[in-house]
Amino acid sequence: MPQEKKTEPSVEETERPDQTESPTANTSSTAESAAGKQEDDAAAKARERQERFKALKARAKSGNERNMKETIAETQRLATDPNLATSLARKKDFASHNLLKADTEAAGEDFERKRAWDWTVDESEKWDRRMAKKQAHRDDVAFQDYTQDARKIYKRQMRELPPDLEAYEREKMAAIEKAAANGDLEIVETADGEMIAIDKNGSFYSTADSVGFTDNKPDRAAVDRLVGDIQKAEEVRLKKRKDRRGDEEADVTYINEKNKQFNQKLARFYNKYTKEIRDSFERGTKV
Repeated sequence: MPQEKKTEPSVEETERPDQTESPTANTSSTAESAAGKQEDDAAAKARERQERFKALKARAKSGNERNMKETIAETQRLATDPNLATSLARKKDFASHNLLKADTEAAGEDFERKRAWDWTVDESEKWDRRMAKKQAHRDDVAFQDYTQDARKIYKRQMRELPPDLEAYEREKMAAIEKAAANGDLEIVETADGEMIAIDKNGSFYSTADSVGFTDNKPDRAAVDRLVGDIQKAEEVRLKKRKDRRGDEEADVTYINEKNKQFNQKLARFYNKYTKEIRDSFERGTKV
């Protein structure tokens, strides 16, 4: 029988299996690296979410604590009557004054003289002037006649009117230059170097017969201020009239004048607590 001839594999055939297994190994390593990268990204995102969640919890906690502190402070503020605190402080000062006065008189000393030791002469005189001015203002509050009332309004408006000195100086210099250019005013320098304006024909300086103020045109701010003062005076007048006649548009919740005063007293003390309930009733919503 003829024997089969065995042939040895060539070098190319020996290396062929390695070449066929190489793409599979490369694919598996790439897949493993991609899976590891995805796991790292997922872990990083999880850590980031956890940090953000912790930050949000910390913010919520601090916000709750701050809200609680503000709520407690607001409750204490509403529970404390400022008028009552002022009244207690005034009573305390009055009691301390009377106690010091009683102790001083019991020791045989002059109370006013001892009290004056705590103040200088200037401070004492300033205080006396202030008290005298306050007493004069208190005596001047009552209505005397319409002339005095107009005087008080004028003085109050003058106190509230801010003088514009810069604009005054500008207008003054402009008027002087205009008069000097027209020949009505002559600027003379004295030996001391002081500038003096001489009115030649008597038309520059105002007198009782002068009508030059009619040429003055106020600016828009001055007109707005005048309109605001008029509106403010009208609002005050209407408010006083309304207070005298009573609020005609308000709901009638009384049966006589005594009951009306009692209801007003209740409203003064309890309206701030019942405002929400009354608003709900007016809207028609459920309480």
